[in-house]
Amino acid sequence: PDYWGKDVNFMRGQANLDEIRMEFYGDGTAMFEAFKAGALNSSREFSAEKWDTQYDFPAIDRGDVVKSVLPHERPSGMTGFVMNTRTPAFKDWRVRDAMLHAFNFEYINETMTGSKQPRITSYFSNSVLGMQDGAADGRVRELLEPFQDELLPGALDGYSLPQSDGSERNRANIRQAISMMEEAGYTIEDGRMVGPDGTPFTFEIVLKQGSTEEQSIIDLFVQALERMGITPTVTTIDNAQYRERVNAYDFDMTYNRWGLSLSPGNEQKLYWGCDGVEAEGTRNYMGMCSQAAEAMIDEILNSESRDDFIAATRALDRVLTTGRYVIPIYQWNISRIAHVKELKYPEELPIYGDWIGWQPNVWWWEEE
Repeated sequence: PDYWGKDVNFMRGQANLDEIRMEFYGDGTAMFEAFKAGALNSSREFSAEKWDTQYDFPAIDRGDVVKSVLPHERPSGMTGFVMNTRTPAFKDWRVRDAMLHAFNFEYINETMTGSKQPRITSYFSNSVLGMQDGAADGRVRELLEPFQDELLPGALDGYSLPQSDGSERNRANIRQAISMMEEAGYTIEDGRMVGPDGTPFTFEIVLKQGSTEEQSIIDLFVQALERMGITPTVTTIDNAQYRERVNAYDFDMTYNRWGLSLSPGNEQKLYWGCDGVEAEGTRNYMGMCSQAAEAMIDEILNSESRDDFIAATRALDRVLTTGRYVIPIYQWNISRIAHVKELKYPEELPIYGDWIGWQPNVWWWEEE
């Protein structure tokens, strides 16, 4: 009550709660039961399936607890299975394109989430910074055209990820995947995908122990690859070994997440810069070196107007996405918060949605 800055303009509408208590639980089930029993009055839920099937307890039925879904417009970032172009398996973009076609996202998403999570469509998707549908135009095209000889198909003319019909067989995309492998010089002989020298095409997928979700997704992916005559090796190792191998780029494919913000900056060089092809410990896990990407990052860092900043980021997004370095999975473009009815929040949500500090700073308590 005696806070000196309570009447400062910036603080209006903030710091509305007299007391905030955070309770920490070592077990998620225990925490959820405590929330159901009324020991907690707010809880974020990260499982779409649980949100739909387990939030049917008495306090919900009475209306004492409310389920709020809060959208945001932050970049999706990139979450998925990255292909290491330093290795012979994934040097050719056509092979990477084949992997994208073989990955039956629609079927996997239905199996894993009941199709409740939308797919990541580009690195900055779900935000104003994301690449637009169709051909590049305006300032985005101006920025990319000097590099058109380097750019892969789709960067200028438009690109979208392969979509399946949702069936397990994914026949059309498997045919396209085989076609792309053939363009890259591979053929199927005696049921195996082989290179020009007759060596079977294979690669290693490295995962951390305990990554059950990623393992389940990979199991479904491997089944699709086997129909193409490809049998990858899946290696699961402890955290220390995993970190050592990833830092040294000792893998063909692995799982990773790059979080991206509405204000990309110098970290982009660490993520996608050419120095990371050889220097260990960067986050350039795909081993990309693109003069177009380097130029777009410089443009982002030196933009003198918001329009140029947005155009440069959208152009970078096109370079990254059409590079076909990562097989994207689903994104989390909403927050799910269950809370007591007395806890209220503004109807007009900020662009960043339910982000760090928003609930404790802006929510208020309102008795009926």
